[in-house]
Amino acid sequence: MKTIRSLLFKRMFVLFLLFSLFFGLQPATAFQDLGDYEHNRARLLGYVLRHDLETLHFSHKKIDADLSRAAFGLYLKHLDGQKRFLLSEDVEKLNVDSDMISNEFNAGRIEMPDKAAGILARRVPQVQQIVREILSQDFDFSKEESIETDTEKLGYCSTLEELRERWRKILKLQVLNRYLMMEDETTPSSAAGSDKPEKTSPENLQESARKKVAKSYEELFTRMLQEKERERFDLYFDAIARTFDPHTNYMPPENKEDFDISMRGSLEGIGATLQEEDGYIKVVSIVPGGPAFRQGQLHAGDHILKVGEANNDPVDITDMRVKEAVRLIRGKKGTEVKLTVKKPEGQVVIPIVRDVVQIEETFVKGIALKDEKNGKTFGYIKIPSFYRDFEKTRFGGKGRNCTDDVKTELKKIVSQKVSGVILDLRNNGGGALTDTVKIAGLFIKAGPVVQVKNSSDKIEILSDDDPDINYSGPLAVLVNKFSASASEILAGALQDYGRAVIIGGDHTHGKGTVQSIVDLNGDIPFENMDTYKTLGALRITVQKFYRITGESTQYRGVVPDIILPDRFDSIKSGEEFLDFPLPWDTVSPVQYAKWPTFKIDVPALRARSIKRVMSNKNFADIIAESKRIADRQKKTVQSLNIDIARKELAEAKGLKETAGKGFHGEAEQEKKTSAVLSEEEKSELLAKEVGKDAYVQETISVLDDVISSNSDPSPTRVQWRALIPSLADRFIPAWNPLFGKNDLPDLAVPGSERAR
Repeated sequence: MKTIRSLLFKRMFVLFLLFSLFFGLQPATAFQDLGDYEHNRARLLGYVLRHDLETLHFSHKKIDADLSRAAFGLYLKHLDGQKRFLLSEDVEKLNVDSDMISNEFNAGRIEMPDKAAGILARRVPQVQQIVREILSQDFDFSKEESIETDTEKLGYCSTLEELRERWRKILKLQVLNRYLMMEDETTPSSAAGSDKPEKTSPENLQESARKKVAKSYEELFTRMLQEKERERFDLYFDAIARTFDPHTNYMPPENKEDFDISMRGSLEGIGATLQEEDGYIKVVSIVPGGPAFRQGQLHAGDHILKVGEANNDPVDITDMRVKEAVRLIRGKKGTEVKLTVKKPEGQVVIPIVRDVVQIEETFVKGIALKDEKNGKTFGYIKIPSFYRDFEKTRFGGKGRNCTDDVKTELKKIVSQKVSGVILDLRNNGGGALTDTVKIAGLFIKAGPVVQVKNSSDKIEILSDDDPDINYSGPLAVLVNKFSASASEILAGALQDYGRAVIIGGDHTHGKGTVQSIVDLNGDIPFENMDTYKTLGALRITVQKFYRITGESTQYRGVVPDIILPDRFDSIKSGEEFLDFPLPWDTVSPVQYAKWPTFKIDVPALRARSIKRVMSNKNFADIIAESKRIADRQKKTVQSLNIDIARKELAEAKGLKETAGKGFHGEAEQEKKTSAVLSEEEKSELLAKEVGKDAYVQETISVLDDVISSNSDPSPTRVQWRALIPSLADRFIPAWNPLFGKNDLPDLAVPGSERAR
């Protein structure tokens, strides 16, 4: 952090020299003579951003021709990720200057956004007219034709005629989906007392569906045509920043305000973090304890297609800027918003009642669970995030923090004579590094926990200096592909010490970097340039994490000791699937002492776990559903025939009704407000849900194996092939991550190794 402060101090002097050289002896006056307000502000922002990115970013990348071309690719996705507006000739016109972005910054002329805006100003009205004409007539749903829904497999259209045909199929699919939804809503139920309206004629249904789709697109075109000049520049600068790495981005003033609100936790909304991705609004994460979290249907990775209010038609937010989408989604506490969401298994409408995010429900929760099979009691502690009230602790005050809460729950659990403890870090996106180190220290003697390298290659070793151990018994850590950052550090450290067995999907997220927020208003070099405030902020990667073994958690994440089936195994979620991630690398290891009290025989534990999992009905359902989701993802060509579409819709509804029973692990108590529950009721509901969680139940069995193996001086290793019953033959292809090459030398499973 000292290096960062030093750089921040020095950059003002450098910026002064840059502006003096470029603008002459009277930079402010010269600057104001070169264009209108927004262009002047963009030039100022461009210089500030370039300097901060090149100076402060961990990688020290330069905005050169190579980075310019990479930034252009991201910018093009921002402009028309769904390839519904630009023609190939438009892309070529923009591509001519794709390696000149660095020159624009040097020359102080930010021209690419204006050039792109000029092209879209012609194309949007043309597309608007095409859409109006297509939606003025009925579609023939009996015709055998299809549409490719994966835009990665599509190129840009060469002519307006080709673009019209693409839009015809897009609109036909949307009207067909709307038609089937309305048909389902108006079909009388066989159940007595159904309040569904009487079935209307197909002609009336289609006309109504076409009108609703047309209205959504008219609103979209209006927003696109009304885009402000500053918004175009903001989008451009963000694309350049994201080229440095996925977690570096430019935050315009309103986005910075949103960030501050989210840190305070006082926003009234649904409790979800969103971002634009290839023309879609993607859910990045769900705020623990928020309305979306309690409702339980919206998940990270989902794409929100439409936003609707009660008694109003939903608004299509495809190709909408994220800030506009957020404004539609936000609202007063107690009001309902309906989100049309694209999931791997199909499209659903999710109603969420807006509320203030309940911070209480983001806190650590713990419970003692009795295993009916063996009569032992096990502790379970859920850590949603590594929270810390920095505001209250800044001047020596006492603020609530994750470490103290884990200590409290651990003390209560240990007092009940537990045989083992489970730390649940699933969906934990990280938080305060301080608490990560302190919590690791609750389970080990004094020693190193993580290495942190800054942009100057200086490495700091963060250690637990407290020799006290709060719990010394068998320990397991549950993770998944949404366990990121600080949660990966804790899991990795406990794994390296041999202190805990790590259990979960085939990898964690792989975010091994630290970001800092830089207020760009502090970089304006002259007082009479204050008119261009506010410039917003830069979220920038400044450090990188390394395990005590020297391996980075970046990109690869943490590979669990025991890998369990994951229904979302086919979903490409993790650092390696993001644009321009920093690479995995290593530094020198540090000295540390392995846990001496008991041994964790990972191969033996894994063998026994496989045997149980392969005979477990819940895991069989998970494997089968994972395969269905993977098959559905591969099927990107969708039929536009109503009979086929109706059949697929019925199948999707059937899967939705059966999906997740008994193995989601989403605590039922999260769906209720903690304020209306007593502590006893909270514990009862948590125990009920954890009792249905197949992952927790298997973790208890693994801990029981740890206990047994340490009480038996010479445990017998079971032969692998004898462990796998006939059920494995049905599902091994969908469950490759279970079998690593080194663990199964006599069992070849194609594709079993994860690509690195």
